[in-house]
Amino acid sequence: MKPKVKAPQNNKTLSILNKYNLNSICYSSKCPNINECFNRGVATFMILGNICTRNCKFCNVTSSIPKPINKNEPTNLQKAIKELNLKYVVITSPDRDDLEDYGANHYVECTKNLDIKVELLTPDFKGDIKSLEKIATSNAYKLAHNIETTKNLHKYLKPKSDYFLSLDVLNFYSNYKLTKSSLIVGFGETLDDIKNTFKDLLKANVKQLTISQYLRPSKKHYPVYKYYTEDEFLYLKNLALDMGFLAVEAGNLIRSSYYADKL
Repeated sequence: MKPKVKAPQNNKTLSILNKYNLNSICYSSKCPNINECFNRGVATFMILGNICTRNCKFCNVTSSIPKPINKNEPTNLQKAIKELNLKYVVITSPDRDDLEDYGANHYVECTKNLDIKVELLTPDFKGDIKSLEKIATSNAYKLAHNIETTKNLHKYLKPKSDYFLSLDVLNFYSNYKLTKSSLIVGFGETLDDIKNTFKDLLKANVKQLTISQYLRPSKKHYPVYKYYTEDEFLYLKNLALDMGFLAVEAGNLIRSSYYADKL
C-alpha cells in the first residue's frame, strides 16, 4: 500500500529560506519528516542551485542548464542556520557537471565557517580526485554519497552515473571521515540484488545506511514496482546490521538525511 505523505508546514522556516535565497531539499522534495527534523534543529540545504545536469529517471529535481553559482550562498547559509537555531546540518546539491571542479570548492566555502556539525551529501564529482580531496579534507563531520539503487538497475535509472564510481567515491571518503549512503527500494530489485548492494557498500567501508521506499514523483517518472511493508523494512534493517553496518534507518518514509544527527 502506498504510504501517505503530509505536506510540509513551517511558514517561519520557509520565510527565512526565502529571505536568504536558499534551497532546502526538505521543501523541494516535500519530505514527510520536515516538521520533526526542524523541531529537532536539523535541516538539509541544497546548494549550487536547484537544476541538475543529469537525468535520473526517478528524481524530481529539474534537469537542464544550471544558473551561475550564487557567490553569497555561503554567507547566507551561515545567517539562516543561526536564525533557525540549527544544531546539525546536511548540505547537498544537484550534480553540476558544468563546473570545472563540479562544485567542490563551493561545498568547502559553505562549510568552513559553520560551528555546528555538518554532513556533506555529495555527487560523485565524476571521480575527480582534486574535487574529492577538497571534500574529504573539509570541515565536515560526516561524508555521504547515495548509491540509490542496485547494480542491475543503476545504469538504466541513472544513465549519466556509474555504480562502481559511486563505490569508489565512498571508499575514498572513508579514508578521511565517517561515511554513509542510501538505498531506495521499489524499482523492481530482488532481495539478492539488495544483499549484493549491502556487500558492495560494506567493501567500500560505508558505516551508515538508510533504506527508503521509492515514491513516484509523477507519471513521467519511473513506475513503482513494489511498496515494501514495514515488516519488510524491519527485515532489511536487521539484515544490514547483521551484515556489518554500524547504524541503519529503514522505512516507507525514511529519507537519506532522516535522523542524520542520530545515526
